[in-house]
Amino acid sequence: MGDRSKIEWTDSTWNAVTGCTEVSPGCDHCYARTLAHGKLAKVYGARLPVVDSEANRADTFSVRLWPERLDQPLRWKRPRMIFVNSMSDFFHVDVPQEYQDQMFAVMGLAGQHTFQVLTKRPGRALRYLSRAYLPGAIIDAATLHNLSMRPWADLKAWPLSNVWIGATVERQDEAFRVEQLRQCPAAVRFLSCEPLLGPLTLDLTGIHWLIAGGESGYGFRPTNPEWIRSLRDQCLAAGVPFFFKQWGGARAKSGGRLLDGVEWDGMPATYGGVR
Repeated sequence: MGDRSKIEWTDSTWNAVTGCTEVSPGCDHCYARTLAHGKLAKVYGARLPVVDSEANRADTFSVRLWPERLDQPLRWKRPRMIFVNSMSDFFHVDVPQEYQDQMFAVMGLAGQHTFQVLTKRPGRALRYLSRAYLPGAIIDAATLHNLSMRPWADLKAWPLSNVWIGATVERQDEAFRVEQLRQCPAAVRFLSCEPLLGPLTLDLTGIHWLIAGGESGYGFRPTNPEWIRSLRDQCLAAGVPFFFKQWGGARAKSGGRLLDGVEWDGMPATYGGVR
């Protein structure tokens, strides 16, 4: 979990949850799973999983909660972009709803930051975000767990203005996630087309930002430049900011970030810039 992140489109990461399970081919070479089974295995293995079983205890990438990390964004004073659960999926079925409420309370209280919540489960995101009286549940979570002594007025506005909700779409087979995301109440809705594993034709109505990139790491699946160009052109036609993260390759920076000689680093219009 990092006060500084090497991910090009964010500043920091906040991992009050770790662990996940595969839902689509974009998960095949998951960096979070590799770390959980590698250099972080001892740390994760010492923590009981949410669903306690012999198999889950043995699997260091089972979903685990880290409540001692909940208030970290409240202690970061300098405004920044924060990628929520870079080592997990906020909307995984094993993450308790009350715990999600606590995390949203922190996001509402830490109004100096912008939070980016990226999921491969936008259907679950829609169900959570559409709950009746959700703002009240979030305020109750903040009160019950004494997350801050600050006034909580900002939590009453919904959706929270500093929380972005995103979905990963790596192939046309996963394009159904766009429609689920489009229905989510959010200040900003964004797509991460990384790792891009095939050509995509998308309806970008109601989408405010798109990130595209190739797969990194050993065993990476190459990205066709025409797939990237097509997404750029679709964004230009729809007036959606386009962010090209990387070509991918065995090393994360392989091939750089230039697309046709241009570095595409578009951001949503609501983002004032803290980097």
